[in-house]
Amino acid sequence: MSSFVVALDVGGTSMKGGLVNESGAVLLSERRPTPRAEGPEAVVTAISGFISHLAASGEGAPAGVGLAVPGLVTESTAVYATNLGWHDVPASDFTTLDIPVMLGHDVRTGGMAESILGAGRGLTDFLFLPIGTGIAGASIINGEAYGGSSGWAGEIGHTPVFPDGEQCACGQFGCLETYASAASVGRRYSQRAGVEGVRAEQVVASDDPIAIEVWDEAVEALSLALATYTLLLDPSVIVLGGGLAEAGPALFDPVHTRLVKRLVWRDAPPLIPAALGVDASMLGAALLGWRAADRPELGPGWTVDVRSAPVVS
Repeated sequence: MSSFVVALDVGGTSMKGGLVNESGAVLLSERRPTPRAEGPEAVVTAISGFISHLAASGEGAPAGVGLAVPGLVTESTAVYATNLGWHDVPASDFTTLDIPVMLGHDVRTGGMAESILGAGRGLTDFLFLPIGTGIAGASIINGEAYGGSSGWAGEIGHTPVFPDGEQCACGQFGCLETYASAASVGRRYSQRAGVEGVRAEQVVASDDPIAIEVWDEAVEALSLALATYTLLLDPSVIVLGGGLAEAGPALFDPVHTRLVKRLVWRDAPPLIPAALGVDASMLGAALLGWRAADRPELGPGWTVDVRSAPVVS
């Protein structure tokens, strides 16, 4: 019997893959760029090649493959992804290997991992909000990631926080993602300062007045969106993850302070960091891989330490 699965988290900028065994140990972890500029077929080909490479790195054949992908997705089909340009790609197209494959929405898959393995363990209702190139949320309700009537639930990044604000890439105006994603924080500073290539972490650490203004707007946007979410769904906690959460107190403290002020007549939920960090969706993909291999019982007993895995650059 195969003792590992291939797990792959596909993002708009990069892909993180790994091999995860029955005990939840990450045997190998590796990153590759996502070639989305080359078109949707190139991305599918890159994913297939990455899976084959990872599978060949293990001892024996993998039991299954789990893929966390963006957009509208079912267990068997990547239905639609704006940032990757694909439509109705069957799970079987993502690998040439004759092994079972299961797909999951990237953020809900990460939320599932945080619920089973991480910061949400033991909680039945919370919001998992990774903030990276974009922003989307996973609503964990009664212990399950809620997908909504058509699979689009969780698009909190396209909540209009400033209705008369900047136009978002989605076509709407004033979206949270346009102000508070890591990509947008860097972009908005670069535009105002007249420089190129500035990253969000540089903006957060800077005492430049333009940087302070851009970061303040990001914090304001987040507090508005989280206040609305809290009033609608009453989460026990809000778990912040993704690259921007690495800002630590520079993010958590001002967002929570403003959230408390906005929720005048009720307590604000605590903001806590994701326990699995940027590995959440990859570990969730591992859970999908074991489900594809008909081993759904694996996961709840895992003790995960991703830092122990060798990382190949």
